[in-house]
Amino acid sequence: MDLIEQLLKDLTEAHGVPGYETPVRAVVRQYMESLGSLSQDKLGSLICTKPGTSNLPRVMLAGHMDEIGFMVRHITKEGFIKFLPLGGWFDQVLLGQRVLIKSQKGDITGVIGCRPPHLISADERSKVVQRKDMYIDIGATSETEVQEAGVRIGDPIVPRADFQVLANGKTYLSKAFDDRVGVALMISVLQALQERSHPNTVCAAATVMEEVGLRGASTSVEAIEPDVAIILESDIAGDVPGIKPEESAVKLGGGPTLLVYDARMIPNLKLRDMALEAAQASGVTLQFSAIEGGSTDGGMIHLYKTGVPTVVIAIPARHIHSHSSIIHRKDYEDAVKVLVELVSRLGKTQVEALTV
Repeated sequence: MDLIEQLLKDLTEAHGVPGYETPVRAVVRQYMESLGSLSQDKLGSLICTKPGTSNLPRVMLAGHMDEIGFMVRHITKEGFIKFLPLGGWFDQVLLGQRVLIKSQKGDITGVIGCRPPHLISADERSKVVQRKDMYIDIGATSETEVQEAGVRIGDPIVPRADFQVLANGKTYLSKAFDDRVGVALMISVLQALQERSHPNTVCAAATVMEEVGLRGASTSVEAIEPDVAIILESDIAGDVPGIKPEESAVKLGGGPTLLVYDARMIPNLKLRDMALEAAQASGVTLQFSAIEGGSTDGGMIHLYKTGVPTVVIAIPARHIHSHSSIIHRKDYEDAVKVLVELVSRLGKTQVEALTV
């Protein structure tokens, strides 16, 4: 396992659902502490500041470190756990999946279940089971057993899934690529900038609670006060059965993506063009992406004060918002090249010109 694989493994296997990011923040801190000066806002977002040859402009890199998960909502008398989602889940992917409840006494393994198919009608079996009809089973037989194990209302629940290098050696499978891959990109860019001059100050923010409303973005942008922002994200790969090209032409291994639209932000057009020029100079092909049903931290950051020129660069991923998604190593490496080149071009004159 090389350094990039180890970075992705460490970040994705760390736990950190919205509001409970302490474990993953410790991993991010360990990687960032030698790359710049660290600070933390009062909501929990971690900021690494790396000065270049000038204090201004301030370039914000943002990637959220929270992952989708659940919270314990209720414990039944029979010892089953009802749960609520933290972030957006597709009910079809939940049944039969293992989870970890992070209790006061340590991690407790459970499985998501529902009424067995043998005991329901044929008509019911053809319908999608809704989350409200599911439960988590930790093998207990009473509410008392669950409580004695240390489980309490409000405990966070994370998917139980590890990082794997897949058969071709070029693709990776893990939970939480949304958006630990963006956090990994920030770290790789900061590492590259240790050996390269840049005419600005880079402020890399690993934000919290993006999956429940871009909350860490709203506080970290206040702390950084950026002149320009680059959001680092995972994107939706459309190269799976059932997706039409007009719905998504994004392919795994086809290059990082440049978002031209999402539900809460249209990128600054001049910054978008700068990203395309940086990609061309780096020998990288960027794919275009438009997402009508989702948003990124950029939705909050680009509205800071009188506005911040913002763009989103992302890594295509299959099966996001599930227990396991897949990314391609080439997309990651190409994104780092583009980002380093783009940051190196963002001097005072160039940033001022973005809003003229």
